[in-house]
Amino acid sequence: MKQLETNDWLVLNNIIYKIYTTEDFDAMRKMLLEQLKMVLNFDSADFFLANRDGSPGLVKPVTYNCDGVYPQTYDALDYSRGIMYGGKSLVYRETDIISDEKRVETEYYKKVYSPNNWHYSLQMILAREKEFLGVITFYRTIGKDNFHYDDIFLLDMLKDHLAYRLYQERQHAGSRKLTVAKAAVQYELTKREETILGMLMMGMDNTAICSKLVISVNTLKKHVLNIYRKLGIRNRIQMFKMIQEQE
Repeated sequence: MKQLETNDWLVLNNIIYKIYTTEDFDAMRKMLLEQLKMVLNFDSADFFLANRDGSPGLVKPVTYNCDGVYPQTYDALDYSRGIMYGGKSLVYRETDIISDEKRVETEYYKKVYSPNNWHYSLQMILAREKEFLGVITFYRTIGKDNFHYDDIFLLDMLKDHLAYRLYQERQHAGSRKLTVAKAAVQYELTKREETILGMLMMGMDNTAICSKLVISVNTLKKHVLNIYRKLGIRNRIQMFKMIQEQE
């Protein structure tokens, strides 16, 4: 087992402190990835949250050195999704659940790993009270060695702290509503999506919205589905629970 140096412990202690004390949730996630680079050897990483409504799906990525293809696009193809949604915090290497020879032949590897020049990965599943809350994946580029069990040991020391912070954030988010403007910024809605969300919150029906914006019903439905996807919800009832009716 790896013997952590004094500096490693200092970094880990600082990370744990900031997990609990950094008020801005996304800033905390960004800090986490940046500071973990000091004690964990990886080239890229992403930190996704689970859908708010509990349905399978990944939302709101915070990334480190990631460009191009995002894994949530191919979530349904992920061979590890059974573990991901199992409701238990866990740290593992992908090669621990599927052989390297088999994984390179999967559609998920070809559509997510290959375009980003990634090969090996290490995943941290975050869950509390049997509820999946989020997942962090660390990647190494082609040509580098696989992650070691020492890396799992290191992340094991952080997973419960992170799961608790994510659980707190979800509980807190459920007790407050966002304005349309804040939701647009936080969930990266387009200007058109923000406008439509505002109209929906005003109680306008589809016919009125289409007439006002001079768009077809099908176009409106596509915008609404995109809004739901970004907010991590499935219907208007959940939308009204999440968004304030007045700015």
